Amino acid sequence: MQPLQIYGVLPAATLFIALYSKMATLLEKKTLFYATCIPFFVFFFIFDAIIYPNRHSIQPSLATVHSMFRMQSDAKGASVIFAKLFANWTSALFYVVAEVYSSVSVGILFWQFANDVVSVQQAKRFYPLFAQMSGLAPILAGQYVVRYASQADNFEESLHRLTRMVTFAGVMICSFYKWANDFLERNNTVTREVQTKKKKAKMTMAESTRFLASSEYLRLIAALVLGYGLSINFTDIMWKSILKKKYPDPLDYQRFMGNFSSIVGLSTCIVIFFGVHAIRILGWRMGALATPAVMACLALPYFSSILMGVDQPKALHIAVALGTMQTLLSKTAKYALFDPTTQMAYIPLDDESKVKGKAAIEVLGSRIGKSGGSLIQQGLVMIFGDIISAAPALTVIYYCVLVWWAYSAHRLGILFSAKTDETKSHKR
Repeated sequence: MQPLQIYGVLPAATLFIALYSKMATLLEKKTLFYATCIPFFVFFFIFDAIIYPNRHSIQPSLATVHSMFRMQSDAKGASVIFAKLFANWTSALFYVVAEVYSSVSVGILFWQFANDVVSVQQAKRFYPLFAQMSGLAPILAGQYVVRYASQADNFEESLHRLTRMVTFAGVMICSFYKWANDFLERNNTVTREVQTKKKKAKMTMAESTRFLASSEYLRLIAALVLGYGLSINFTDIMWKSILKKKYPDPLDYQRFMGNFSSIVGLSTCIVIFFGVHAIRILGWRMGALATPAVMACLALPYFSSILMGVDQPKALHIAVALGTMQTLLSKTAKYALFDPTTQMAYIPLDDESKVKGKAAIEVLGSRIGKSGGSLIQQGLVMIFGDIISAAPALTVIYYCVLVWWAYSAHRLGILFSAKTDETKSHKR
């Protein structure tokens, strides 16, 4: 999936940001919300009902692709990868859309709304609780996959079961958004205050890009998102490569990942109780520094086990166990501490920076992080032969990224405190 991250997801994310920025200029916030999320759910439904059942009719065979591009059957290199992607373009398209939506759904749709109606002081209390509620999602989704979707007779029926749940979730997202806005309009002054603010002139896409590039504050938020995207991609791909060695059967692998997703959600809910107090008592900066610190400590034994070799069953078992623990706690720290603190950083900003700056950082920034990580690892594979042999070089790069991430969090903490104090003085 690394080539799709670079040549599929990243261009799609760039196109989405351009379209979203244009819609943000033309549409009010409620309409923008619906116009952003509904097309994704329509695509997932069409894919399940029309595209996937007719995939053999609408996509060429691998032999046809080889003849179209005059490729030899024993060809190697990048051309083979792109030929396989072209021969399976329906699945590739689904992957690209799903990856973009994974950034849009929570990063923009939920947190944009939360940032509009929650103050900085309230965020210290409620944002970790929001993250705790989000921890229920992987628990339910993981067990739904393990106990129901994966028990289907074939993949097509499994896809039907997954799509029914995704469609239900889409309806509930739109319904809850409407109910929340209706409640605010009846019982809260937040919405009225936002509506009565003096409207600023809308910036074009080019002006927005120049504005983002000139803002140190937004650049530092982007550095946090890029830092996490790069570092988790470095460990995640290597972990999944050894995991597939341990679970070569796709069904066993699917069940393991479903249960892993549930454990991530459960551990997030538990850690949130401490995260609430950590951010409130220790402050934003310590909360933001916690995730890179956790990842730095956990990666050391994991990379050491990789460097010692995974050819023997016992060594492979140890590496998988350490990698699972590292990935589990890294994702838990991300959901419990990284997400709340990063989202809090947007609150003191003006509406233009919140909407367009947030969209560019959350969608494009996270995609560049993952695509950049994939590109770096592709280069290392070309040099060392495979990702496991490239572990020493990857370890050095990994810790360099963490140091850059931690410095950016420290610097952003200073600016965040200044902006928060400035906002308080204006309210007085």
